[in-house]
Amino acid sequence: MEVLPKALEVDERSPESKDLLPSQTASSLCISSRSESVWTTTPKSNWEIYHKPIIIMSVGAAILLFGVAITCVAYILEEKHKVVQVLRMIGPAFLSLGLMMLVCGLVWVPIIKKKQKQRQKSNFFQSLKFFLLNR
Repeated sequence: MEVLPKALEVDERSPESKDLLPSQTASSLCISSRSESVWTTTPKSNWEIYHKPIIIMSVGAAILLFGVAITCVAYILEEKHKVVQVLRMIGPAFLSLGLMMLVCGLVWVPIIKKKQKQRQKSNFFQSLKFFLLNR
């Protein structure tokens, strides 16, 4: 069996490896790679915050109404037409797709609201931490 080499002590490490070690300074504790800067954020309008779910809900509602119209036409027409069979298959597909998109948009709105509240709390605690650590 092979004997693995003994791990290097902290003093034996090269200067390059010391640079790679994470530092625990006060400034590095306050900085998060995923968070936005506390001082440079500008307030966003409601459209900037909610435009994606609004678009998804609008498209979903349009597809849902299109599916309702196709399904109604399919059941109003007589069985003689060849198009009726296709419409009876496509109509419910558009109904379900539109309903799914509409519900996704409706569920997305409360998620964004919750995220906004968490971000506001996070910004408050980051500024508080910054204030307390930089005294």
